Amino acid sequence: MREVVVEAARFLARHCEDPITLCDVADHVGYSPFHLSRAFERQVGQPPGQFLAAHRFQHAKRLLLSTDERVIDVCHAVGFTSVGTFTARFTAVVGQSPARFRQLPELLAQAPPRPVIVPGRDRDGGVVTGKARLSAAAEAAIGVAAVYVGLFPRRMARGRPVSGTLLGETGNFLLVDVPPGRYWVLATALPAHARAEDQLVPGRGVAGAAAEPVHITPRTPVHHREVWLDVAPEWDAPVLIAVPPLASSLTLAVPSA
Repeated sequence: MREVVVEAARFLARHCEDPITLCDVADHVGYSPFHLSRAFERQVGQPPGQFLAAHRFQHAKRLLLSTDERVIDVCHAVGFTSVGTFTARFTAVVGQSPARFRQLPELLAQAPPRPVIVPGRDRDGGVVTGKARLSAAAEAAIGVAAVYVGLFPRRMARGRPVSGTLLGETGNFLLVDVPPGRYWVLATALPAHARAEDQLVPGRGVAGAAAEPVHITPRTPVHHREVWLDVAPEWDAPVLIAVPPLASSLTLAVPSA
């Protein structure tokens, strides 16, 4: 079944600009929509529709940075009919509105990302420590890496992290002031010396996640996790969150919407 799901994911990634449906994908791989949807979410971690939307938002990010098209035109180009729905969903997953995202290269040129710890909202909250390591393939793919680590309520980087950091040279990370709850430690690596545009929409995805979530409670406020980052398959869902602004002094203090 793994091969079927991968082929379905490849099909969705290839046709993210087309008006395709779950039935189209199911016909392509020869499974019923119901069984494919269940298997897809079990293997990939998100349903086919959400996976398709992720690729569409990634395409929207490219269009916003590489063209002068209006937001409404970008909205229609990636398969949305309502600019309000597109803007709301883009902002929710990327952490910046489409108009704001388009401004980021200029803002980041003025204040490039620097190693930083962005705390959570609970000053008496928990702490997560750990180390992030890159595979040999990941190091070869992006060279000198800027590694971002964050805590998220689900095993996908959507919106702003509960607590986040841009690592220094050691690879050790510290996430602080974490409210009680269950979170995933997720990481992504970007080419540190690339243009802002190439950091905001990288050509190769390099990402990783801790093997187990953390459960922050008053009795267990401190956790440790190790994260391995590797090159993601070409068909995999991209990391949508705009992470460089999280480590820029100019953008940290400015609302995202």
